[in-house]
Amino acid sequence: MGPGRRDRRTLSAATIWVLIPLAAGIGGSACAADPTESVPPRLSSPGMEDDWERLRLTMVEQQIEARGVEDPAVLAALRKVPRHEFVPEELRAVAYEDRPLPIGHDQTISQPYIVAVMTELAHLRAGSKVLEVGTGSGYQAAVVHEITGGVHSIEIVEPLAREAAETLRRLGYDEAVVRHGDGYRGWPEEAPFDAILVTAAPEQVPQPLLDQLAPGGRLVVPVGGFLQHLEVHTRTAAGIRVERVLPVRFVPMTGEAQE
Repeated sequence: MGPGRRDRRTLSAATIWVLIPLAAGIGGSACAADPTESVPPRLSSPGMEDDWERLRLTMVEQQIEARGVEDPAVLAALRKVPRHEFVPEELRAVAYEDRPLPIGHDQTISQPYIVAVMTELAHLRAGSKVLEVGTGSGYQAAVVHEITGGVHSIEIVEPLAREAAETLRRLGYDEAVVRHGDGYRGWPEEAPFDAILVTAAPEQVPQPLLDQLAPGGRLVVPVGGFLQHLEVHTRTAAGIRVERVLPVRFVPMTGEAQE
């Protein structure tokens, strides 16, 4: 484990609560929890790029660094990626708040903290080959791209896959490759991967994803039914090493994962 890595965290009850509606999906989609009750129907947006940058810096300092995320590359990516570009225009003013937000199609963009934790657990570096199962808005893919220079991402909801690909392309993330499909079987023609990030919870880890890990590769995935844990599965010379990191509550992975 390199400097600035921290795989285990002690969470307060309040922190666990905000993780509950984080990320999930249908066969590898982004979060499906609906937080609209707490979102004002009309919001004004900051009018200058300096305002957005200030909000990003505050988000990283108060929501992410304060909770123990230390990887400099992850923090730098979160300070740079314009999260407000990945949410509907009427919600941009709250894009940097400590919660998920609806992005349409009964899905949400994940809370910034969980994006940071999963990215840090993946142990990414420049040139790492990464698969994301569940593109959602494209925000996590953009964060990964900032660190590695590219990402492959699969999204089961076709309109989200199309919209995320368009947003990533518009923002200059040219090496983010998004495709529509069920992510249960991964992307075998592009394997092996140094890291795989999954944003929906299967009851058991899909074997095809484990098979697509490169030596030393890490699969970061929520696992379980009603009770779930975020786990890291690492391919070692002796086999797959499993670490349980923290309790979470993701929407179940459907599609082939439920067959």
